[in-house]
Amino acid sequence: MTGFRIKSWINYWLDAVDEHSLHSPFLYDLYTGVIKQKSERLPAVESLRKTLLKNPHELSYDDPGAGTVSRKKKRTISRLAKISTTPSIYAALYRKLVNWAKAEVIVELGTCLGLTTLYLSGNGRSVYTFEGAPVLADLAQSHFEQLQTGTIHLIRGNINETLRPVLDKIPRVDFALVDANHRYQPVMYYLELLIKKIHTGSVIVVDDIHLNPEMEKAWKEIRSHPLVYCSADLFRCGLLFFNPSVYRQHVVLQF
Repeated sequence: MTGFRIKSWINYWLDAVDEHSLHSPFLYDLYTGVIKQKSERLPAVESLRKTLLKNPHELSYDDPGAGTVSRKKKRTISRLAKISTTPSIYAALYRKLVNWAKAEVIVELGTCLGLTTLYLSGNGRSVYTFEGAPVLADLAQSHFEQLQTGTIHLIRGNINETLRPVLDKIPRVDFALVDANHRYQPVMYYLELLIKKIHTGSVIVVDDIHLNPEMEKAWKEIRSHPLVYCSADLFRCGLLFFNPSVYRQHVVLQF
């Protein structure tokens, strides 16, 4: 963990509260009824994760979302499964939030190996997942076909170019997970496009909000957007809510 991340973690630890400090009925119910409830792992997906963690095959791909200029990377599948995929505890949390929001139309920016996508899919939902690296998209597609779960639309190519045309074609976004390019300008661009398609019951999750200074800057700015009425910082990710009946506030929650 970098010095920046350590400092961010200490600040989070000092600020984080539990249900006893939540006075908003909305946040109290969300925290006690969803976030703190036991998360259900998906056995088939976790079995796949274990297999990938043992796979020594090396992949070479362009990584436009590494926090710097796009560059060629070489990583084993096992390394990708370990450090570039969402941990199961958070993937399960996102699934709980999707269920809580009764989301039917889901957008995921950053497919990687497709494990989180599988958590988001099922129950008649339509998941639109975006991946810029062709080799990762191919691998993720094979996992989708292997587990045959839900309706998953895999969109290949640079997200800066593919996101707007897809959003123009779908009626709304009920739930979105932003976990692609970890730089300020791309993240703000994605969020501005997504917010144009949300409604009062939508949820947007921004992953890695404390990864680097650019992500922290993006998180602080987007939670002040006029349509964001409530936000929650869980350290690894941030949650955005758009219901105007909720008292406008930002909280840092223990998780």
